[in-house]
Amino acid sequence: MTTVIVQTTQSLSLKIVEKIAKREGVQPEELKPPIHSAIDTDALDSLYQSSDSDRGPSKVEFRYKGYTVIVDRAGDVDVEKHVASLEPDKTVA
Repeated sequence: MTTVIVQTTQSLSLKIVEKIAKREGVQPEELKPPIHSAIDTDALDSLYQSSDSDRGPSKVEFRYKGYTVIVDRAGDVDVEKHVASLEPDKTVA
């Protein structure tokens, strides 16, 4: 018999880790480097734990492992593959 524990309130940082792990095809604990190397996960989670959504940020955006992670005011997470844009004054050899 298998017991499944359902967590009703998932932290925002864990939600981000799970989305990136899924995109990478690995288990969340296999992501290297850990996500906290890119952003302070405790601070991120506390920003979105407030019950007053008007006081939270309108958007948080950061890069991790070639992805741009965007969290909106509601705490919805979007993970997009980062595409480096070339600056007009730079040339590629």
